[in-house]
Amino acid sequence: MKQKTLVILALALVVVLGGAYVLYQGLSGGAQTNQLATQGGAAQSAQVSDGQQDQSGESPQPQASQEPVAAPDFTVYDREGNPVRLSDYAGKPVVLNFWASWCPPCQQEMPDFHAAYQELGEEVQFLMVNSTDGSRETVDTATEFVEEEGYTFPVLFDTEFDASLAYGAYSLPTTYFIDAQGYVAAWAQGSIDEDTLRQGIEMIHPGT
Repeated sequence: MKQKTLVILALALVVVLGGAYVLYQGLSGGAQTNQLATQGGAAQSAQVSDGQQDQSGESPQPQASQEPVAAPDFTVYDREGNPVRLSDYAGKPVVLNFWASWCPPCQQEMPDFHAAYQELGEEVQFLMVNSTDGSRETVDTATEFVEEEGYTFPVLFDTEFDASLAYGAYSLPTTYFIDAQGYVAAWAQGSIDEDTLRQGIEMIHPGT
């Protein structure tokens, strides 16, 4: 029985890595804390923006363009069990965040996500996807956490791991910034601060 369980876990890992392959091929290497991995170039720090210089005194160099990476569709569920798909929001920029209530880095960044949602929720769709494994995290525990903190952004539950597998979200938190055309503009692994969040939103919704 134990051996069978290990085999299942190994297969699940292969699926996760395979689901993320297309995204990782189109985006740069792993992002570090408060950095966004972007299409066609190295991770961009929130401290370096257009017209600014980096620590070497040189202006950031433009990166070579690549073919845009389409954001995979997925199905998650609201609190009432109704299915919600990424494609439901076609034509609108999306901030997609994977989180869990037991995750301290997730808790750390959530106030900034909530503030951004309150300001831009009519223009940018925030999808806060809970990694709901049914044991360590349930719909009830996640909902209780959100209500206690007073967050009002849309919370969805990945009870079948459809979204997590599609995006290779094996580390929490993970955030993707998807433009109105349905392409991934940037992503971040780990907790991000307000400046980095705003930078990602600017990439999918210029002028914010």
